[in-house]
Amino acid sequence: MRKISTLFALFLAILSWAQSSISGKILDEDGKPIPSASVTVEEPGKDAIIAFSITNVKGEYKVTFTTPEENVDLKIKAYNQKPSQKAVKNEDQTQNFTLQSDATEIKEVKLKAKMITKRGDTISYDIKAFESKADRTLSDVLKKIPGIDVNKDGTVLYQGEPINKFYVNGKDLMEGGYGTINNSLPTGAVQKVEVMENHQPVKILQDKVPSENAGLNVILKKSVTMTGRGEVGVGMEPLLWNVKLTPMFFGQKNQWVLNYKTNNNGESVEREGNMLAFGNRFEGRRGQSAGNYWLSVDKASVPNVPEKRYLMNNVHFFSANVLTTPFKSKDWELKASASYTNNAIDRNSTRETVYEQDTDFFKTGKIITNESNNLYSNAAKGEVIITKNAKKGFFKNTTTWNGFWNEDRGNTSTLYNMAIPDPTLKDIFINEALGAPTGIIKNSLSTIIPWKEKLVNFMSYLSYQKDRQTLSAEYENFIDLGSGFDRFDQRVSSTTLMANHSASVGFSYKRLTITPEVGLNLSFNDMNSKLYADGNLLGISYQNQMKWNEINPYSQVALNYKGKAINATVNLPLNMYGIDYKDLLRNKDSEINRTVFEPTFYGSFDFASFWKLSAYGGLNYNFGDFGSVYDGSILISPKSLNARDSNLLPENRNINSSARLEYRNPLNNLFFNARYSYNDAKRNIITKSRPFASGASAVTLEYIDNNSYSQSESAEIGKYFPKFKTNASINFSNRDSNSYSILVDQNNVDNYIESINNSQSLAFKFNNTYFSWMSLDYNISLNWNKNSDDYRNNVNKYSGWNHNLNLFLYPIENHTIGLVWDDVTTSQGAINLRNSFYDLSYQYTWAKKKIDFEIKWLNIGNKKLYETISYNTTYFSTTRNSIEIRPSQVMFTVKFNFK
Repeated sequence: MRKISTLFALFLAILSWAQSSISGKILDEDGKPIPSASVTVEEPGKDAIIAFSITNVKGEYKVTFTTPEENVDLKIKAYNQKPSQKAVKNEDQTQNFTLQSDATEIKEVKLKAKMITKRGDTISYDIKAFESKADRTLSDVLKKIPGIDVNKDGTVLYQGEPINKFYVNGKDLMEGGYGTINNSLPTGAVQKVEVMENHQPVKILQDKVPSENAGLNVILKKSVTMTGRGEVGVGMEPLLWNVKLTPMFFGQKNQWVLNYKTNNNGESVEREGNMLAFGNRFEGRRGQSAGNYWLSVDKASVPNVPEKRYLMNNVHFFSANVLTTPFKSKDWELKASASYTNNAIDRNSTRETVYEQDTDFFKTGKIITNESNNLYSNAAKGEVIITKNAKKGFFKNTTTWNGFWNEDRGNTSTLYNMAIPDPTLKDIFINEALGAPTGIIKNSLSTIIPWKEKLVNFMSYLSYQKDRQTLSAEYENFIDLGSGFDRFDQRVSSTTLMANHSASVGFSYKRLTITPEVGLNLSFNDMNSKLYADGNLLGISYQNQMKWNEINPYSQVALNYKGKAINATVNLPLNMYGIDYKDLLRNKDSEINRTVFEPTFYGSFDFASFWKLSAYGGLNYNFGDFGSVYDGSILISPKSLNARDSNLLPENRNINSSARLEYRNPLNNLFFNARYSYNDAKRNIITKSRPFASGASAVTLEYIDNNSYSQSESAEIGKYFPKFKTNASINFSNRDSNSYSILVDQNNVDNYIESINNSQSLAFKFNNTYFSWMSLDYNISLNWNKNSDDYRNNVNKYSGWNHNLNLFLYPIENHTIGLVWDDVTTSQGAINLRNSFYDLSYQYTWAKKKIDFEIKWLNIGNKKLYETISYNTTYFSTTRNSIEIRPSQVMFTVKFNFK
């Protein structure tokens, strides 16, 4: 709590600075308004700009600033007018100017559009200023824009935080699943990209309820655009294919995107359907659907390199998104989407663990574990959304259906080579299979109705989900779980019904909105499980028939202040939790009834035109959820048997706090942010596990109070250098955390262990398009890690680095030569494992038809294994992991645009 108090004190101290506004009109000698004149507020005697504004078509301006200076300089500049300057006091006032003409004869005029401009909360980026000759789609360019980053999963970040909306010409066609457009919209169709800071997507709330996230709007060159991207490729070693067909249409009333992609060359195109932006809570409940997976096969490891290096896939993905305006009122929109995925993935890895000395857990020796998988998945989704988003009302209803049909296969072998042979340790072989169908249907409704000067909001969410899973495992020489059986079959079925309803009324007074709210959250869950051994049903100790029901009525008051520079939100909820666990097989009934206060705070302050300070603090409780307890043991994986005593109901308390300082200055293309976060978690239950040499474990729970924390600091600065056409950024982060566990050794002794971890990373990003014959993208990240535990007093340090180089040469017009170099290194003690990959490509562009012909040679060195190394401080063991990756391959691809 002391750290939160410090953050709030800092926030309030900066708020105490005086804030002033200067407004007025700029006229010429004839009394006519001068549009697009620049107005800057500067420190006296310096060129340091505190704030700036631009006059509108009426010659009006308003500039708000914060500075401790008693006086400031107000400077006015306009084309064909003499500049004007005036010293004024630091206070609210009106200043009008009449400029004298200063026409100059110019022999030659070169017009250059500004690459970054800012008006109010909107920053606009000229897409052409950051585009290189090798860029073809929007995602290629977004990665190079200062202040914007793109995660590996496709999430777009602004100043380190995910955007909450992705629009095209002001319309949200994709409803958060914007990966398809981002990866397939040709750059030639885009005029500019707008970042809307503090974006409130619900129009009726825009002057009342602030938002902490930014939205992104893609402005196309034409208001009616038929576009899209296509690729057709074939390859060898083995036979490879890659087909991408994504036509798009963006009109004033209608938009649609069709998408079909299939490949076996290592690209997970099915992820384009994932939700990456979740909008605003007043839009209703939104989330990524997934099965409630109780069981899993043992999975081979996945390396930390681009997917194209290791993913052995065969995928087909189809999606369609349509937006139309069905009524005369443009405020109403109807959206429909559908998608289907069929995917098959192969994985193989080998884990070699060397135990350097005898411990209470393992004896000296070497254990080799081989894991291989065949993972098959089918997924389908359909969604219909009807929305009215207007200044005088809001309505949004979303109906979604999801179906998942997963079939996973696995083979695991464990081979022993001990320093002293142990006759009880025999090589183990396991064949594994999992079937997991899931069906989900849900409906989300939210409406905001103006009533006199009040806003009435009703929200409703209904969801029904059914999961069925069957895990089968055939064993040879496996006795670690005390079974001695040759086969296990674990069956689990579960259903979940959720209903959330709320009503609120918003009262506004000037810039303050007070919103009292009442709500009721209901969750009803059933789970049945049975474990069979060699075809026979085991006893009640391996069965479950349970119900987990939760009733959560709540009331809260939200206070929202939205000012010119200060935005603040305080939520004061009182939650009543009633949780009932019933074990129908054992006639057990456990309950939790708690009433808790869970406040949250968010505030932001814009000052000195380019600076923004924000802070967050929150307290919340968690009393477990469905799956927290079950008395009958469940084989959650072929080598892990778990039981969770229903007498051990969790009670967790979490305190979260964070602060962020941002600087974004489009005048000099400079962006900076620094962040701090702290989390304190208090728990009453700890995990207790007994490890075995085969990698198996038996897991239970135990009542022990424990506190864990995590703390992180990070800073990032990025700048675009127009003269050199270079964008560069550097990022540093530090994270500290701890965790607790109980390990049971071979003598059945409980060992209480606290693990302490520290990680640091330094990343540098650089791209350059200065030379007409070359463009360069370079990314490098370095990481350092340190972990220890109080059980052994053993400290381990390891490090690594990862860099990516993309070099494109343009020796002749329409000809491109590309070189890609990925390099990942991990270091443990004196051991360094380096994984280097090289790709070479040649592309010819048929400029008249805008068609690219590309031939690419991937993994030139034909590297077949990715290797990492790690050390366990508790077991005194070193593990070397080898993961199978894609071999050398050659692809020929034809790329084209739809119009």
